[in-house]
Amino acid sequence: MSESGIGLVAFASLFLLIGLRVPIAIAMATVGAIGGLVLNGASSVGFIMGSLHFETVFPYSLSVVPLFIMMGVFAARAGLSKSLYSAVNAFIGHYRGGLGMATVGACAAFGSICGSSLATAATMSKVAMPEMRKRNYRDGLAAASIAAGGTLGVLIPPSVIMVIYALLTEQSIGQMFAAAIIPGIVATLLYMFAVWGQTWVDPSAGPAGQRAGYRDRMKSLFNVWPVLLLFLVVIGGIYLGWFSPTEAAAIGAFGALLLAWLKRKLSREVFLDCLGETATTSGMIFMILIGTALFNYFVETTGLPHKLVGVVQELGWTPYAVLLLLILFYILLGCVMDALSMLLLTLPFVFPLVLSLGFDPIWFGIIMVSVVEVGLITPPVGMNLFVIMATTPGLKLGTVSRGVIPFLMADVLRVALLILFPPLVLWLPSLMQ
Repeated sequence: MSESGIGLVAFASLFLLIGLRVPIAIAMATVGAIGGLVLNGASSVGFIMGSLHFETVFPYSLSVVPLFIMMGVFAARAGLSKSLYSAVNAFIGHYRGGLGMATVGACAAFGSICGSSLATAATMSKVAMPEMRKRNYRDGLAAASIAAGGTLGVLIPPSVIMVIYALLTEQSIGQMFAAAIIPGIVATLLYMFAVWGQTWVDPSAGPAGQRAGYRDRMKSLFNVWPVLLLFLVVIGGIYLGWFSPTEAAAIGAFGALLLAWLKRKLSREVFLDCLGETATTSGMIFMILIGTALFNYFVETTGLPHKLVGVVQELGWTPYAVLLLLILFYILLGCVMDALSMLLLTLPFVFPLVLSLGFDPIWFGIIMVSVVEVGLITPPVGMNLFVIMATTPGLKLGTVSRGVIPFLMADVLRVALLILFPPLVLWLPSLMQ
């Protein structure tokens, strides 16, 4: 069998292992090691396995990952999600569907300091879902608002997935963060529009609430100004060149820790629990990176990425036709796989193809992250859907799945806008050069 044939068999085996619920890190490492053994022999694989794990997690730039995770963990424990939700609700909650729009806005704000879609969805479901049920919101609209809003944690910086994309493709983390700001705002507005559209068609789906007074609005703003300041310092500091992404992550982690202490939410037990959660999540990500590195070593040996580029060039398709095919591929893959696994599994052969087509790697990174996040709310394996069901008694998958359809349409529109108007992504990074 040719090297390419062995590579295709390896990919099929990898998907089989993932389908059998083998952890993605173990599956990729196993297939990479066995494939490398078949192609290169025991001595070569032994050398790679003896050094690769250290080389993968040793780079100083990777320290940004646990720091941003720590920032999100302390922010969640500080109860910042409730303050953000109350602030946004105070200004727009009196409109029809306003509570759902407030949920989307609060998810966007919390995602900007959390960086995790699952954490955003889990935290906001505990805050927003009881309130929306109390206001007689339909479960489908309420749950879908949280699920879709939670995906903004992947797109709005600082995003852990965006950091990993930048590290794996050797792009600037700061430019990736800057590139995501406008798409993140567009995504938030389109999700709010999706809520408004549903309540315009069926007003009973999201009844209007009471208008908050001027004093209540000012009080709610006072409660969230430290959060806004933290976001501006972290992201603004990177954008203006005051400090590196790693330094910004350290400042963000310390700032979130300080906020938790000031709000009197930081006991010794909570502090140790936050450190444990940070270590566990970081360890999981680093294990996946090690497995990915071993699998990538095998993929490069097979020559599949270069052959894929050659096949596409021989087809004579336009670059945008290939891009649309890739987007469709990611949407379908998102139905059965989580976002991080998709990113790490496909980058070895997709990224060289994208470069050969002449696309900007920063622009493609935002497109890829945007499409990958669609998988978080796409049945049957939309992770955000299951997170919300786990935290909300009596909620059924069918109800949530029907509710997310308007938000998926908003996602399609957003991706189309980013493709048709690249400056939405590239304008802010161009100011940093």
